[in-house]
Amino acid sequence: MKRNYEKGAFPAETTLGEPKRRNTRGYGGIIKTKVLNDKYASVTDPKSGKTEKTEILRVVKNRANVDYDRRGVITKGAEIETSLGLARVTSRPGSDGVINAVLIGKEEKS
Repeated sequence: MKRNYEKGAFPAETTLGEPKRRNTRGYGGIIKTKVLNDKYASVTDPKSGKTEKTEILRVVKNRANVDYDRRGVITKGAEIETSLGLARVTSRPGSDGVINAVLIGKEEKS
């Protein structure tokens, strides 16, 4: 049987939808906020350095897992389409509780 400190949790598997979050207690008593659904992301433009809260239109690509790519799950490194353009997620929505992204240029898209 696993001891309490050995127990894990199921992945949050963040998707598009009405904002929904869950708080969980981590090792050492820390509180983690998991994003279950969200439709907004904080997108930073690296050229100007400005950050805006924008709506996520769709998940373009997720290299973490082929199944996540098909289902539209947002993880770190996933490419999302926003009203500002294509962006890559830089935060971990299942652990950080927010979706932060950086705009990527057309030439980087593969």
